Amino acid sequence: MNNKKMFEQIKTIKKSNPDNLMARYFSEEYFLSLDENKQERFIKIINSGIENPDSQMGAYAMAANDYADFAEFFDLLIRNYHQIPNEKKIEQSHDWEFSNSVCNLSEIDERLIDVSMRVRVARNIKDFPLPGAMNKQQRLDFEKLVIKAFVKLAEHAGFDGQYLSISPNSPFEISAKEFQRRVNSHQMFKDMSNDAYLNSAGISNDWSYGRGMYINKAEDFIVWVGEEDHLRIMCMKKGGNLNEIFEKLYVAVELLEEYLPKFATLPKYGNLASCPSNIGASMRASLHMKLPNLTKNGTDLSLIKSKAKELGLAVRGVLGEHSDADASGTVDISPSARLGVSEKQIMENLYEGAKALWLLEKTQ
Repeated sequence: MNNKKMFEQIKTIKKSNPDNLMARYFSEEYFLSLDENKQERFIKIINSGIENPDSQMGAYAMAANDYADFAEFFDLLIRNYHQIPNEKKIEQSHDWEFSNSVCNLSEIDERLIDVSMRVRVARNIKDFPLPGAMNKQQRLDFEKLVIKAFVKLAEHAGFDGQYLSISPNSPFEISAKEFQRRVNSHQMFKDMSNDAYLNSAGISNDWSYGRGMYINKAEDFIVWVGEEDHLRIMCMKKGGNLNEIFEKLYVAVELLEEYLPKFATLPKYGNLASCPSNIGASMRASLHMKLPNLTKNGTDLSLIKSKAKELGLAVRGVLGEHSDADASGTVDISPSARLGVSEKQIMENLYEGAKALWLLEKTQ
């Protein structure tokens, strides 16, 4: 595609899809100020947003240094998405010290002992391109690298388990049937080659080479390998004690940081990810709660979404983004903020938000 045609296409997207942040903040003047090499890199970054006009972000970083090399562009998208005013400095602090903050929902109401919790973080290795720019050999080399780290991780209580690969001819390869079983049980990520956004970004290239997951014996700890980011590290637990699940995740991240090359970070943006929506603490912490009164038994999410937004929370159905609540009124709630807030603040925000929604549920 020549530059003139690309400029016209982005102008059209800007009019037809004003929520596409790539199109909104794309500048011909900025693009033309880049040298030829950087222009080629930049086109790869924004390609998904061009080929998929209904994208929200519309841009994926291809390398950790993209955030610095194209800071003028990324800063605009990041401020908009993470709702950071222009006059406010962007900075990411980290705080995994949870001992002086008790967040146990079951102490509010014993019925909340049945709440399902999941907390995950994204991590990328500095020495590798981000998934959108990796070739097949790099994906395979990365998988071999993390398998060695998992061997060491398995020596620690609570993290002993197995690596399940979907990489063809891997010694750890599982069958197509087992892969689908794990997908259906919400443990493994789906076939990425069916995702138009990831296809356009190059993230799903070479499917399914270099992909898989590590899972412990208790099946409450999982690491995805080779999805949208190099690693998605997550803990799951039933019960209302947020401290327990956050503390376990912290231990896992610390161990993997010890056994792997350095993670990609910037003081300004914290942990770096393929999508600018996942930088910062790079954490998504969620609860599945039954709120039938606030959802009219799962038939209407308008009230709960409105109330949750006031509390800094996002609400979606239990089957993921764009899904509805089920008939029991079960919804997935999570703090919206990921950049500029620490891990401890995310835990506290989730606890206080869930508490407020539960009290509101009882008054409906």
